[in-house]
Amino acid sequence: MLESIGRRSLSELFAAIPAALRLERALDVPDAHSEQEALTALEALASRNENAAQCDWFLGAGCYPHFLPSAIDTLASRAEFTTAYTPYQAEISQGTLQTIFEWQTMLCALTGLEVANASLYDGASATAEAALMALRITRRSKVVLAAGLHPHYREVLATYLGGIGAEIVTLPRASDGRSQVGALPADAACLVVQQPNFFGAVETLREHAEAARAAGALLIVSTNEALSLALLNAPGEIGADIVCGEAQSFGVPMSFGGPHLGFLSASEKHLRQIPGRLVGETVDAAGKRGFVLTLATREQHIRRERATSNICTNQSLCLLMATIYLALLGRRGLRELAELNLAKAEYAKARVRETAGLTLPLAAPTFNEFVVAVPDSGAAALARARGANMVGGLDLKDFAPELGPAVLVCTTELASKGAIERLLAALAGAG
Repeated sequence: MLESIGRRSLSELFAAIPAALRLERALDVPDAHSEQEALTALEALASRNENAAQCDWFLGAGCYPHFLPSAIDTLASRAEFTTAYTPYQAEISQGTLQTIFEWQTMLCALTGLEVANASLYDGASATAEAALMALRITRRSKVVLAAGLHPHYREVLATYLGGIGAEIVTLPRASDGRSQVGALPADAACLVVQQPNFFGAVETLREHAEAARAAGALLIVSTNEALSLALLNAPGEIGADIVCGEAQSFGVPMSFGGPHLGFLSASEKHLRQIPGRLVGETVDAAGKRGFVLTLATREQHIRRERATSNICTNQSLCLLMATIYLALLGRRGLRELAELNLAKAEYAKARVRETAGLTLPLAAPTFNEFVVAVPDSGAAALARARGANMVGGLDLKDFAPELGPAVLVCTTELASKGAIERLLAALAGAG
């Protein structure tokens, strides 16, 4: 290879690199292994990790364990969906574009709004982009956050808004776990409310919509458990201007926190302010159905100063998996799955009320996640659960110390009655 490029040695090849920056010794790497040996070593490393398939999993808080049909991986691996990382000549990737189009259509049905973009990184970045969108639309500089917004989403919002001089105001939390709704500041650009909120409570969105309207602000509804959209009233039908959040629950593995799938939908009148890409349907010269990149407002597509965002707006593999998942379940199947999640949570809450040492400190209705007060400390309760081969939930000490020792518990369709009984016994310190 050196001869082909006209160099006599590696030293001559790297002559342009200062000597002080060159490594003059052999790399400290092990000898090469055969494929069999390498696989054995990697499997041994992987076995040190635990996942929801190896234990009972009750941890949610933004990343949810759900059953993943095997058809998802099979279909997502088909050649029709193979494309470059970023399809700059988008129209040659008809399989990818059709998937995005179907995803956008499904999102509009779930959120009750007219338009949806391709996708975003995750729920936190989607919520931040929604807030930026509201600032552009209203030309105001104050963002009001409901008390139940996920703490991590709140941190990402602060990072996004910190450099542009926007002010963040947080509403107080009511005793039942919901966010208190009152008069918003007159210069509020938007009210951001999570549904269900971080504590699992189902918010009264109509009251939030009325408060936003009274202040001339937009209502942004964020969800990090997208399955709830199949059961609760569509936020757009209640008055939300923008609906965004995390769609990992739709067939995307938890993967220790990512990659996941952010989404954003909005009223059609705000179409031009949506970040990223939209795919539309058309016909070609022969009258055949086709798909095109209808709107692309990234700095790579238009003049930089006119870009709504420079975020990557197409997590296309995760989007593909979610679209397949929704198509497999269908409207009725998704609703039935959401009802099953609700039923599991209601059963677990009923058993909490019957278990000595455990209480439900928040009275608001929930979907598949709720707070359980424990007798000693969240850390101790979860340690007992780990000893019984369970991931028991999230210790709320650092997020809501005013609740006392408490954990956030999530029961999806994967939670059996027996597992719920074992969890509550461990949290209570019994057996």
